[in-house]
Amino acid sequence: MLVNRRDLRIEWAQCDPAGIVFYPQYLIIFDTSTGQLFERTGLSALAIRAKYGIVGFPLVECGARFLHPCHFDDAVTIESQIGEWGRTSFTVQHRVLKAGKAAVEGFEKRIWACRRADGSIKPEPVPAEVKASLSDATGKTRLG
Repeated sequence: MLVNRRDLRIEWAQCDPAGIVFYPQYLIIFDTSTGQLFERTGLSALAIRAKYGIVGFPLVECGARFLHPCHFDDAVTIESQIGEWGRTSFTVQHRVLKAGKAAVEGFEKRIWACRRADGSIKPEPVPAEVKASLSDATGKTRLG
């Protein structure tokens, strides 16, 4: 699978009064990392929405394991990749690495969602070329 890596420095606004990352901040980090993983296909999340006529990738389940605390001003690396493909869903696995060691492991289960005529959202099959692009560890299979 294609792995997207991004480096970031923990900011004060992400921390609780003890200077430790406040756990809901990881969900924001995961969400941003998923968007950046999809951008590795060659299309931004907005361009993917336009090309495939979807409303997005709504979250249906998430979870995290906290192994080591991250603190204000820590340099961390986020690794994100597709962990599993379903017919209309996919699971993104995230790892927050601090000094090369896993500090947080998390996942997001999302659906490929279109809008029904009545305005509600319905899952649709993930296009084969999207799966191929995000499954290519080399990053050479592009959508754009």
